Amino acid sequence: MKKRVFSVLLVAAMAASMLAGCTQTTETTTGGDTTTTTTTTTSDGGSTATTGDLVTVRVMRDCFNLGATSEERTKEVQDAINAYIADKIGVQIELTDIDNGSYADKANLAIANKEVDLLWTAAWMGTVGTKDLFRANAAKDITDLLPGTDLYNSMDANTWEATKYDGKNYFIPVYKDNVEGYNFMFRTAFLDEAGLDVSNVKSLADLEPVLAAAKDAGLKYPFLTQKTAMFYRWYIDSFDFFTGDSSSDWVAVDRDTNEVVNTIATDEYKEFVTLMAKWSDAGYISEEEAQKATSEQATSSQDWAVSWWTDIPNNGEAKGRYSQDVTMVKASKNYLHTDSALGSCYAIAASASDEATQGAIKFMGLLYTDKKLADMYTFGIEGTDFNYDANGYVAKVADATYNHSMWESANATVVTCEAENPYTPEMYKEFNESAVISCANGFQFDKTPVEDKYAACQNVFEQYGFMLENGGVAEADVESTLAAYQAALDEAGFQDVLAEFQSQYDAWK
Repeated sequence: MKKRVFSVLLVAAMAASMLAGCTQTTETTTGGDTTTTTTTTTSDGGSTATTGDLVTVRVMRDCFNLGATSEERTKEVQDAINAYIADKIGVQIELTDIDNGSYADKANLAIANKEVDLLWTAAWMGTVGTKDLFRANAAKDITDLLPGTDLYNSMDANTWEATKYDGKNYFIPVYKDNVEGYNFMFRTAFLDEAGLDVSNVKSLADLEPVLAAAKDAGLKYPFLTQKTAMFYRWYIDSFDFFTGDSSSDWVAVDRDTNEVVNTIATDEYKEFVTLMAKWSDAGYISEEEAQKATSEQATSSQDWAVSWWTDIPNNGEAKGRYSQDVTMVKASKNYLHTDSALGSCYAIAASASDEATQGAIKFMGLLYTDKKLADMYTFGIEGTDFNYDANGYVAKVADATYNHSMWESANATVVTCEAENPYTPEMYKEFNESAVISCANGFQFDKTPVEDKYAACQNVFEQYGFMLENGGVAEADVESTLAAYQAALDEAGFQDVLAEFQSQYDAWK
């Protein structure tokens, strides 16, 4: 077992620095999941002694805002958090930040080795996404542990109900934008330099003048897909991709007919992959995209013109994430569906002890209700990683080596908004309530009857679908590749999987 308990001497030292005129001694003994701590504090007002058990909760987070994380800075933030929460909930955390490119694999390994208690996840993720954790029985059922807690009371009951899997709560949602829709995202500096107006862009085809100008300007990524299979994003107005997984976007509900369909056989799919091939042939899409070789930090560079962005109430947040101005144009409507409210959430590992589980619920309850903790957990240490401006907004320190965003940290109702992109809790409520309720909202597919065939079809997607959707196939080869793709799917058992989807959806309707 890896080191699970942090030295309370460090916590005490930090606390001492906050209490002028105080001296503090700490005696620590460790065992199991708890640390028994006796602290004596002497000040001008006398002395007190407190004794209690601190439950250690091992927390893993995905870091989206930095190319590489700093263990030293994360440790400093962790210790500051522990100093703040120790006498509030009897919990201390062991915080691990993982860079985005490595997070899924490292979190999966930590789960397998039982080295994590609380981890960040999302419905759209692979490897350690909500569906993966649920299928692997890797997330703890906390349904009966939630009622009456500060965590449960931090959100409305409908949110907890909407985020259930198989009628039970396995995940702790971050209350933010609980719907799904997409924007075209343009690098503003490029638009200004090229003198381009994108206000009338309505479709992918409308992007071609921008892409042509970007190529002429010598940009490496005129159209930046961010190594993402994009059909399920750009065609969300036509289909409900209820699997929540791009590697199974070969099945969806047609919004016009409310029927489960094979999307690979649709006119929309052929239209999309043909356009991607055309753009690749024209030099608008880098071959790195289909090879999954594009840098995770490409969006923070000056090398691109157009990419995508998930629509949120505060789209200005993209500027902070990518360290530059961007211009947004709506690409789709917004939809409320099964997993949209789990676009950012936490799971308690099934292997977590009872003590760590209760500790995680207490920690999350405080994180979702205490503004100081939420800001610290999101932005770091005041004066080092961020400051509050005259209006009380957060201003991040340039080049801070601890840097997160609200959406992957804590609820919009409690985290202080950033000065560059202020928002209010009401913005999020209005945004969520204005979405279209999807025809498949609430449907969860049980793939148990066809699990092996389903996985085989996902493997076929990786061989054909990802390439097609990222311009990895020449336009002249699209027809033959589509035929080969469908044939490979059928050989993998696709027709049986499709029939099972249709049967379950019809029964659910």
